[in-house]
Amino acid sequence: MDEDAAYHSEVRETLERELKLDVEGTFALPELPGSPLAERMFTSTYHDTPGRSLGRAGITLRRRVENGTSLWQLKLPRAGAGERVELEEPGGPSGPPPQLARLLVAHTRHGRLEPVATLRTRRTGVRVEEQGREIADVTVDEVTILQAENGVGSFTELEVELIGGGAKPDLERLGRALRDAGGLESSGKPKLMRVLDLPVPTPPARSAPPHEHLRYALEEQLDALEAHDPGVRLGGDPEDLHQLRVATRRARALIRATRPLLGDRLTALGEELKLLAGLLGAVRDLDVLLERLRPEVACLDTERDRGEEVLAAFAAERTMHRNVLIAAMETPRYMALLDAFRAAIDELGPVDATSSADEIAGRALRKLRRVADALPTATSDEELHGLRVAAKRARYAAELAALGGNPKAARAIKAFTKLQDVIGRHQDAVVAEEHLRRVVRAETAIAAGRLIERERRRKAAMRKRYPAALRKVLRTGRKAFS
Repeated sequence: MDEDAAYHSEVRETLERELKLDVEGTFALPELPGSPLAERMFTSTYHDTPGRSLGRAGITLRRRVENGTSLWQLKLPRAGAGERVELEEPGGPSGPPPQLARLLVAHTRHGRLEPVATLRTRRTGVRVEEQGREIADVTVDEVTILQAENGVGSFTELEVELIGGGAKPDLERLGRALRDAGGLESSGKPKLMRVLDLPVPTPPARSAPPHEHLRYALEEQLDALEAHDPGVRLGGDPEDLHQLRVATRRARALIRATRPLLGDRLTALGEELKLLAGLLGAVRDLDVLLERLRPEVACLDTERDRGEEVLAAFAAERTMHRNVLIAAMETPRYMALLDAFRAAIDELGPVDATSSADEIAGRALRKLRRVADALPTATSDEELHGLRVAAKRARYAAELAALGGNPKAARAIKAFTKLQDVIGRHQDAVVAEEHLRRVVRAETAIAAGRLIERERRRKAAMRKRYPAALRKVLRTGRKAFS
């Protein structure tokens, strides 16, 4: 059994799909088909680091005591609106169990976990059933905020959580019924976030000097690294790894674009981020490949079994690369990278600003134009990929200019994104064919050949689309940064 399998066998994991609503004054649940839920009373003590890094990342960690049973629960955000994954394991008051604690090491490097709030909840509700299906639990939580075991405040929250055969339309329909009964729109924040006064990062003023805009942009990327680090360690949702990789790429692009301002001040950090991005990329490429090939293999009729063998080979390779990534994330070097990132932001002071954010974006745009002008009529796959890299760097520089107040930057960013997407789909097809050729065996040759043919059709379609996207990028970019 591999490490991930062993972990999941010991910790209860649930994907929450829920909707939260607020209540003002008294509230009575409308009549809903189903049966009443047993009333529950429990006390939840929430924990965070001294700097509240879990809360800022949208992560909640609590110890819940109900009827003498103590459970630790860790909730990590997911990409879908109203979705979180909940991990649960028995444990006492001394701290979270090791299996949960190991997911939080990027945060606990800031300091030991400490209690930050205690809430007592009285929960009532209904298990909604329709046509013999259990679809959702609709609950009313009456919450008391405790200090030294005394109530110092309270609020009421409605929650609809899908179960069993429930789907998104059920969630929306039940939400409408609760609003009709007096439920109010909610931010959807976890209960803890209603109690803690967390600092909210605010963008610098448009007139702020360049180093303040750069500091804010880098801070966003470090926050993203810390927010998605636990999900990457857990596995299960490729989006966490994708967002971690995006954050490393954005940070590197910002470092590269602002080198005229900073010189070599952030070069070492950029090199460490490059190494991390490489490890992330090896896994992410296979995530993308598996996602795009699974529906194709399902359509292979007589060759489907052989196609499944190809997918199994890629899945095994992904596991190998993921193990390498997680091993690297558990080394002191990775923790040193996060600390160096934090220190670089904190130490980023005023610079001799010979270039504005607009000039930095203009320089990246001119480099993109030079790459585009050098493209031959018969453009190779490598040359198109180089164009995409230049467009991505120009986009990140444009985002820095947008923070600096350039009102035309938003249109340019949209055009850069479109070009990236088109050439990105081309590159995905290139990578897919390379991988398929590498793993093909005599038994899977026909299946792999059919899949390669489909990837070539995708490449041809994207080659027809990218020139128009490129022309728009150069046009909108010139208007924004010339």
